[in-house]
Amino acid sequence: MPIGIVESLDHEARGITRLEGKAIFVDGALPGETVEYASFRRKSSYELAHLVSVLKPSTARVEPLCPHFGVCGGCAMQHMEPSAQVAAKQRVLEDSLWHIARVRPETILPPIHGAPWGYRHRARLGVRKVAKKGEMWIGFHEKRSSYITDMRSCAVLPPHVSDLLLPLREVIGSLSIAERVPQIDIAVGEHCTALLLRVLEPLKARDEQLLREFADRHVLLIYLQPKGPDSAYRFHPASGPQLSYTLPGFDLEMEFRPTEFTQVNHAVNRLLVRRAIGLLDPRPGERIADMFCGLGNFTLPIARSGAQVVGIEGSQALVERGRECAVANGLAERVEFGVANLFECTEESLAALGQFDKMLIDPPREGASELVKALGKASGPRRIVYVSCNPATLARDAAILVNEKGYRFVVAGAVNMFPHTAHVESVAVFERP
Repeated sequence: MPIGIVESLDHEARGITRLEGKAIFVDGALPGETVEYASFRRKSSYELAHLVSVLKPSTARVEPLCPHFGVCGGCAMQHMEPSAQVAAKQRVLEDSLWHIARVRPETILPPIHGAPWGYRHRARLGVRKVAKKGEMWIGFHEKRSSYITDMRSCAVLPPHVSDLLLPLREVIGSLSIAERVPQIDIAVGEHCTALLLRVLEPLKARDEQLLREFADRHVLLIYLQPKGPDSAYRFHPASGPQLSYTLPGFDLEMEFRPTEFTQVNHAVNRLLVRRAIGLLDPRPGERIADMFCGLGNFTLPIARSGAQVVGIEGSQALVERGRECAVANGLAERVEFGVANLFECTEESLAALGQFDKMLIDPPREGASELVKALGKASGPRRIVYVSCNPATLARDAAILVNEKGYRFVVAGAVNMFPHTAHVESVAVFERP
């Protein structure tokens, strides 16, 4: 078996070692460790490998808390001490900016992080009947597999949700359409917890009764989704608390449906919003754009400062939800929402929105290349705060802003929105000289 010394982690939290100049990506290996590995895929420039044994462990290596770690694909870094995970993600961010785009911020911000366990307020779980065992399995997919993990608990879900996993298996298994319920979405709000069941066949009367009793017993809100996301509806109870999350620092409460995007980690989202708004520094009288605004996670905090805000989003449903949240929080007069496909943004379509003093950009993983290309070299906003969920596309877009649009790359820092996963969020600031 080959032996290697691990240099660093890649963007999927695999340890990187080298053999005769070729990069070897080793699952489960940590920086600084001497490991024995076995390759399972060989290419001309790299290999993928399993960890066989750790000959010299890292001081950051810990015993994973979850018994499913290594099989379940929900986590990739439980074997690494939480503060070391944060440092590793900061390094992934910095390495991506330099190696992909040859850009560096003038200042590195301290990483944002929160509690490492019980943080995940949103999750999509697969459902599968395992005939050999006569059981329904509900959980995340296994690593690199379409199979469902035999998940009996989950340390990254809130404890009350983790405790639901086994009772949920029983109630789904007792339905007449048990094999026609392929997934369950979980959404934890400020005042209630909701389950969204994807149902490929109509429920029978007894099925409905079983779900009502389950919801009442566990104090849950149940939604059903027979077709696409737009078909989701509240099944039981018909009235009562709505899903919402709060941003106490801005005196805001945001209602949402289980099909609508919100951040999975409410505590870290609050810290992220506070930092992003602090970096943006909105002032009364300013006109500010919030691009890829969703239901207004940043839009309404910006408006709370007294600035006028234009929120642009590709989803009509999210824009409507944002307008409702603005009204509910008394901010309708300061906020204007619009629908536009920002992946097809042009100089003309952006100019039609008018002049902006500042801009916040919070795109999905694909980034915002067309938007930043469309910024006028002289007429663009004087400050841009860019919230990213993909260091590679942030690096690409940062290169455009710095090298083509003439912005200074002022600061950047990592955000650990998803502890124990390889997912790296970040926030960056760009300013005109």
